[in-house]
Amino acid sequence: MILSVSRRTDIPAFYPDWFYNRIREGQVCVRNPMNRHQVSKIRLSPDVIDCIVFWSKNPAPMLPRLRELERYKYYFQFTLNPYDKSIEENLPGKNVLAETFKRLSDQCGPEKVIWRYDPIFVGDDYPVDYHAEQFARLANQLEGYTEKCIFSFLDPYAKIQKTIKQLGVEPPDTETMGEIAKLLAE
Repeated sequence: MILSVSRRTDIPAFYPDWFYNRIREGQVCVRNPMNRHQVSKIRLSPDVIDCIVFWSKNPAPMLPRLRELERYKYYFQFTLNPYDKSIEENLPGKNVLAETFKRLSDQCGPEKVIWRYDPIFVGDDYPVDYHAEQFARLANQLEGYTEKCIFSFLDPYAKIQKTIKQLGVEPPDTETMGEIAKLLAE
């Protein structure tokens, strides 16, 4: 079984003690998001868990206790993009996050830290050139600390339409996606 931690909230950033307690106890209860009355108990022993995938924008709170995961296979999907506090208000600065990325890589290896440059959107403050410049800057900072980068574009879910409009951003059109993808791949 692959344990995905976490798509609903950033457990590495906000609930690392809870997670380590679940590992120590060997189980976790998970509520079905579509049926709040349905709760499943999941065993967390290494003989059941094939791999743990951590999704985070700031896994720094997990770093002091990573040795508690030595019996498990795991890796991190670390989202690091160029947006400032107007977009991501509750995160440390980008240089602090880049240093966290490096410390994580130093502790568990660059093969276990995948860089996510996500989501990519465009607007007056975020043109194609902005992404090319910022991606190159971040790539230079992270060189040697990861073996893989994944980038993706903003998916305008219905529940974020109001926010997208307020920020004056939008997902790039197909032609712009191709242009950005080509620039980032260089």
